Amino acid sequence: MSKLQSGTLQAAVIDLDGTLVDTLADFTVALNASLADSGLPALAAPAIERLVGKGSEHLVRGALAEAGGDPSEFDACWAAYQRHYGAVNGRHARVYPGAFEGLRRLRAQGLKLACVTNKPQSFAEALLADKDLLAFFDVVFGGDAFERRKPDPLPIRMACRALASEAARTLVVGDSMNDAQAARAAGCPVVLVRYGYNHGRPIEEVDADAFVDSLAALPL
Repeated sequence: MSKLQSGTLQAAVIDLDGTLVDTLADFTVALNASLADSGLPALAAPAIERLVGKGSEHLVRGALAEAGGDPSEFDACWAAYQRHYGAVNGRHARVYPGAFEGLRRLRAQGLKLACVTNKPQSFAEALLADKDLLAFFDVVFGGDAFERRKPDPLPIRMACRALASEAARTLVVGDSMNDAQAARAAGCPVVLVRYGYNHGRPIEEVDADAFVDSLAALPL
């Protein structure tokens, strides 16, 4: 744990959905409205939760398949999802307990912060602003910011470059195997929250340096 001790870190890269903000209800409302537009049945929140974390395209394709839709319906469902999600973004979401406290602690230690998410850039920035989180971050990179998204390490590496921080001294905080795999491949230490969305798998099966119940409990 020495790599996480105060004074050794230069920056932190924080995930959004499932780490800072519980957005499952937003996803559920927007996806089910999109499926209804195609005459498909609604999905329960647990089925949608397993699909969260790999980007919006994966989310919509997965929901379409779960609802019994044909892959050929993707373009229409995708367009509907963009419309419906834009209308509900943040409306049903809540900031997790301890998130503000954790971000303040990181800032108080002089760390530069990036939010790196697989959510599209425009939705990510709007959500962070709506929840009064945007001002904590020096930079925000959405899932469409680069040609590859997490679990590929590229977004983490680009965040380190933007923050002028060394990978080994940049803490990644997330809620899923995507965050951990991206962090490991980029050479960063990683802490995972025990809540959030990990594709239906127990989070402590994932290789990480620590697990916490709240961002306020980060081992700094």
